[in-house]
Amino acid sequence: MATRQLLFRTFYQLGFTPWDGHPIATSLRSLVEGSDDEPALTPGRALDVGCGTGDTSLYLAQHGWQVTGVDFVSKALNKARAKAAAAAMDIDFRQADATRLSTEGVGTGFGLIVDQGCLHAISGDDRDKYVREVTAVAAPDARLLLVEFTPGGSIGVPGIDQPEIERRFAEAWTLVSTGEQPYPANRGRSNALRHYILRHNR
Repeated sequence: MATRQLLFRTFYQLGFTPWDGHPIATSLRSLVEGSDDEPALTPGRALDVGCGTGDTSLYLAQHGWQVTGVDFVSKALNKARAKAAAAAMDIDFRQADATRLSTEGVGTGFGLIVDQGCLHAISGDDRDKYVREVTAVAAPDARLLLVEFTPGGSIGVPGIDQPEIERRFAEAWTLVSTGEQPYPANRGRSNALRHYILRHNR
């Protein structure tokens, strides 16, 4: 965990943040704005895990959600707060670790939890901690959106695949849908980045 935190802090210090500035994920738009297959979720409390500089948090707030964004990189959070202030949006940005959410003042009862690229960078036992913490802060019948690279999908990222997601979340979550997530850096590789929508069973 300490190595991962140092790596991302270094990236932000150098200004190397290729994950910033991309369009809002189509899978998130479907949840928030609705689609031909499913109506939009009713806005409530949302948690943006690994929020970075806050683009997803701002999107959720613009669509009526009460948003908490968490990241462990203070420089990213400072940029996120500046964006929210410029847009006159009331978003609660907090410095917190995804494997310690329940003990770092993030709160509970989130009806929508969004993770676009956090879990796939976590490895080892910390993945079990992540699942435990996300489950602890979720509301009954919450939705969890994971947008993650598959193993080998991105250099320097361990990645995670569907069987592992289903196994790790099996106790408290049900996988509702999954699919390829369009992403500029895929460079023609299918399934390099995928989304997974899970429903909290409690």
